[in-house]
Amino acid sequence: MSADLSRRAAGIRLAIFDVDGVLTDGRLFFMPDGTEFKSFNTLDGHGIKMLMASGVEVAIISGRKSPLVENRAANLGIKHLIQGREDKLNALAELREILPFELEQIAFLGDDLPDLPVMRRVGLGVAVATADSFVREQAHCVTRAAGGAGAAREFCEMIMGAQGTLGKAREAYL
Repeated sequence: MSADLSRRAAGIRLAIFDVDGVLTDGRLFFMPDGTEFKSFNTLDGHGIKMLMASGVEVAIISGRKSPLVENRAANLGIKHLIQGREDKLNALAELREILPFELEQIAFLGDDLPDLPVMRRVGLGVAVATADSFVREQAHCVTRAAGGAGAAREFCEMIMGAQGTLGKAREAYL
């Protein structure tokens, strides 16, 4: 990790995740009755839990609204969930009223054009490997893992590694 990236990650107090294409592989599945389902990665989920246990706040901002995301957020203990919001910059402003962190203390993991306004303003804007090419160009860094396939875990471990909390979190399992 470059010195600049490490510096940015070391100061993060709030990590925000998009959902479709980040916590999932971006595909949407609908049953004939209109019921939707998504697939979430357990490694990503545990990474988010470790990040929260290390003292970093976590939030989700999603352009779509889904009860599946509400369930996933609840299962992971994520208290800050904003759904159905295409204007993610306004959603970020709402989050900052509740969690008054400076922009430099916020990281965002995204994959598509609606994520760019937030990614470009926060201290650490990261794109998943499967993100839109223009989004990857604008990000501070790009994960090696694809969305829904370990990218969120990589993002969490990058922040924890820069903050010196990753080793302790892993040692708890030895």
